[in-house]
Amino acid sequence: MHLHETEDEITESLRRHGVRPLERLRRLGLTTPRLIGVHGVHFTPGEVALLAREGCHVAHCPSSNLKLASGMARIAALLDAGVNVGIGTDGAASNNRLDVMQEMRTAALLAKGVAGRADAVPAHQALRCATLAGAAALGLERRIGSIKPGKEADLTAVYLGGTETQPCFDPVSHVVYAAGREHVTHVWVRGVLRLRDREPTRAVARELEKRASLWHNKLLK
Repeated sequence: MHLHETEDEITESLRRHGVRPLERLRRLGLTTPRLIGVHGVHFTPGEVALLAREGCHVAHCPSSNLKLASGMARIAALLDAGVNVGIGTDGAASNNRLDVMQEMRTAALLAKGVAGRADAVPAHQALRCATLAGAAALGLERRIGSIKPGKEADLTAVYLGGTETQPCFDPVSHVVYAAGREHVTHVWVRGVLRLRDREPTRAVARELEKRASLWHNKLLK
């Protein structure tokens, strides 16, 4: 659920219930490893410690937070405390691209600015937030989120051979800071090829484009 996204949300909770939203959830018995707090912009140090102690998760949506002026989450502090942080996009209303690679880069850069440390959330940690951490938040870390024998073969091929991504000394750093979704060439889901040479392998994408056009015209009316 969306949690501590805005200051207004916290003010309203204090007015109606006398406590901040996270404390209300704790009293209701909902601060468990099944809780994914989306956004988590306005956590106090004590609340961060509570999230870590109870094994809760946070879904960080940096572009949405910026577009809505919700604030900038203290992701480095959450990670340092041991909270599992995944990367999300929020919805199209507050994030026009829905691009997890852009979110990964923005998350890494914002974390450094907020923490005042250039070593906060390095590339490898940002990549983990965008992959295995998200899988863990959903309880799916044994099936997806990393490339490992026995897991489902959810794979993405990223082309780093173009002039704009040269020279490449650290592929992970390049994936986080230099590459974008335009560099994704192939995608496999459970071992089945879904994107080949940047083109969908099924007609479903073209059908979605038609539906989007129909809804666009309907909403205009």
